Amino acid sequence: MGPRRSCDDRSVTSPRQTPEPHGHDQDHSPHGHGSAHGSHGAHGHGSAHESHGSHGSQGHGPAHGSHGSHGSHGHSHSHGPATPASRHLRRVIAAILIPFATAVAVGLVVLWPGGTPPHERTGVGFDRQTEQGKVVAVQHVDCASVNAGQVPPTGDTSTPAGREAVNAQQGECAKATIEVTSGPEKGRTFTEIVQPDAPRQLHEDQGVVVAYAPDAPRDLQYSVTDVNRKLPLAVLAAIFAVAVVAVGRMKGVMALVALVVSFLILTFFILPAILQGSNPLVVAVVGSSAIMLIALYMCHGLSARTSVAVLGTLISLLLTGLLGSVFIGWASLSGNTDDNTGLIHGLYPEIDMSGLLLAGVIIGSLGVLDDVTVTQTSAVWELNQADPGMGPRALYRAGIRIGRDHIASVVNTLMLAYAGAALPLLLLFSIAQSSMGTVANSELVAEEIVRTLVGSIGLVAAVPLTTVLAALVVSADRKGAEGRPGADTGKPAAVRGGRRRRAK
Repeated sequence: MGPRRSCDDRSVTSPRQTPEPHGHDQDHSPHGHGSAHGSHGAHGHGSAHESHGSHGSQGHGPAHGSHGSHGSHGHSHSHGPATPASRHLRRVIAAILIPFATAVAVGLVVLWPGGTPPHERTGVGFDRQTEQGKVVAVQHVDCASVNAGQVPPTGDTSTPAGREAVNAQQGECAKATIEVTSGPEKGRTFTEIVQPDAPRQLHEDQGVVVAYAPDAPRDLQYSVTDVNRKLPLAVLAAIFAVAVVAVGRMKGVMALVALVVSFLILTFFILPAILQGSNPLVVAVVGSSAIMLIALYMCHGLSARTSVAVLGTLISLLLTGLLGSVFIGWASLSGNTDDNTGLIHGLYPEIDMSGLLLAGVIIGSLGVLDDVTVTQTSAVWELNQADPGMGPRALYRAGIRIGRDHIASVVNTLMLAYAGAALPLLLLFSIAQSSMGTVANSELVAEEIVRTLVGSIGLVAAVPLTTVLAALVVSADRKGAEGRPGADTGKPAAVRGGRRRRAK
């Protein structure tokens, strides 16, 4: 521990110190600004950690009870959470969000479906009765012996049918014995023939999903439709949960709980309500709002900061819905573009398929909107903590600079996500050597284009909307706090203490 420096030494070095970067008033008096180089006492003002033993010293002499001042020149606003919002601001936010949350709760009650409506199974696609099974034996046999009933090959392999006929009579096939492990006929076995060029091959002890057709002949009632992937999916989900909790700690736990709640709302409210015949757009807005409120407040706490993120998300979500409604109608997108949507329309003709498409746009945009609004709100709050003297314009300008970087990455992420999902379709167009105009004009691709661009516009709009809301709220809260007697004005506590001592 080096020798103590005198007050005269400090008065010499104090004027040469670097000006405060945050715009705080500088005091160049001999006792107004204590040096932070090796001293044990805070002479005038220092960080919040240095002022512990300086009370009653009248700004003269060292504070013998201070600690942690070696090389530190921080202020109290750089440590700890943000200052709580003023009572007036909390009332304003509550006046906006409480009616909104009440409307969402009423919507959930009114539109609650009570379960998926029953229907007679068609046996087509996903609308089949399925059971679990297990491969108990696999025998390799000559394809000609098990495909004897098929049409003899024509020798013409220029067509897919010709190539398939040739392959059915050549090579070695797999003859798998499958045991049904669930359902009323548990223990029953049947045989499945797997062609050598089949994309899915079977092996012993493999779990499979079998389709059951009770009206078919007994020998044809069961067939393998897929493999059982529950174990690898469960392991992957466990790894994901461990990673989120290990990095996010308690917030990671709350994020996982919010994720479960989101899936519950999607499974037990949004999907059954649409199947019951409710307007898909209304169901999507109510369900997405419920997910937004629960997820944001559960993960980020009940605070003014989170409330601003909720408001920004809500406004952006409404803009996304409005744009989606306009352009889905203008582009004449029916929403019925593949076998799955065609099956839905066949089973439930009362469902508005274009409304279902719009509902998908809104739900798909919600998750990324949450990310953008929370990030922008937190950025503005932290900027205010770093420099309490910044006005709303300065806060907005600094926050929007952060937001521009966020926009560039998020828009690219959204586009690549949709492109990756539609990659097989894009490959088909590439094989057909179609022009870009022809590809974009097809309804399958046009849906993805509208979905991507509408969602991206909502994301881009969320950045300035949320940033200006956060800047205005932070500035209004600061002004309200300054008007309260004894309120924290956002300036370092030690600075205010130093000024009071000098007044004495």
